[in-house]
Amino acid sequence: METPVYPMTVGIEAVAERLVAIKSERPDMVVALTGSVASGKSTLARHLEQTLEPGFAVDTVSTDGFLFPTDYLREQGLFQRKGFPETYDRAAMQAAIESVRSQPTDFPGYSHITFDPDPALTRKIDDPDILILEGLGFEPRAAAAAAPHEPDLLIYLDAELEHIEGWFLERFLRFWHAAEHDPTSFYAQFRHMSEDELIGFAKSVWAAINLP
Repeated sequence: METPVYPMTVGIEAVAERLVAIKSERPDMVVALTGSVASGKSTLARHLEQTLEPGFAVDTVSTDGFLFPTDYLREQGLFQRKGFPETYDRAAMQAAIESVRSQPTDFPGYSHITFDPDPALTRKIDDPDILILEGLGFEPRAAAAAAPHEPDLLIYLDAELEHIEGWFLERFLRFWHAAEHDPTSFYAQFRHMSEDELIGFAKSVWAAINLP
């Protein structure tokens, strides 16, 4: 029995083929994968890595580790803007992109449980053929040819708004349930809510911050 081919698989293979073609011109290739919050960036990055790996050494890193700490964002009045470009340490991100092209480089990690960068999750990326940097915080390219501190290619993942909202609510609920026995979780502060109240709150967050 033949394995069914789904549109998503076809799309991933087409993107992978395009990356391989570009890779021939860029030996130290850095690919940026961006899109709306909860649009499936991490999932797409994982599938791309799996598709490319038979022939290439591929690493995937999230930009979340470059977010400024929550306390700093609160002090600057930027907490409600978390995820927008101004809430990222873009100088550090650019320095890491330029550095990884020539030497092993530390990329900071991020905990979705504590909702903050976590030094314990730092990863050292060492000479990948292709680095997929997925997340938010990217700036428009300065010129047609990427500078060393810029990704070589920027891929935008589009998705229907109703799907994104559903995925956002699903993730919010998952972290909320997981926080039941973890007082260190950012989501522990919402454990006093019923599930219906939590869904209503999450929808208001989506409408006020993510939807615009």
